[in-house]
Amino acid sequence: MNRTIRILALTFALAAGTALAVDAQTHKETVQQLRIYQIYDDTKPAFHDRFRDHAMRIMARYGFRIVATWETQNDGRIEFAYLLDWPDEATMKAAWDGFMADEEWKDIKRRTRGDKPLVQVLSDRTLRPTAYSPRRIAEPSR
Repeated sequence: MNRTIRILALTFALAAGTALAVDAQTHKETVQQLRIYQIYDDTKPAFHDRFRDHAMRIMARYGFRIVATWETQNDGRIEFAYLLDWPDEATMKAAWDGFMADEEWKDIKRRTRGDKPLVQVLSDRTLRPTAYSPRRIAEPSR
């Protein structure tokens, strides 16, 4: 094999190795977070206004990726559930710390709180994929 072919082969091998390393970084396992709140008939519109118009916007600043939101009935109570997608648990924790400390969010919560709270957290679960989960590997970063 002449020198040029060896150099090209080495360059290709290094490039492939680099691509695989980048691929491993962008295709890592993610965790999801499922949060379920109880909301109340009399404050439901205010809750949805606050979540839609303020919480989602401020959460985006801290890297929250909201996959979906739902409203449901369970045992006679109205529940609001949403699913978040995180690259890892450390990122999730840091984002929540930032969001909860955000001065704008604290001010909005103060201003939108009436005599009765808008929401009660019923469940906050971190979901880790099983080895056989169809969605085991995350899509590349967008």
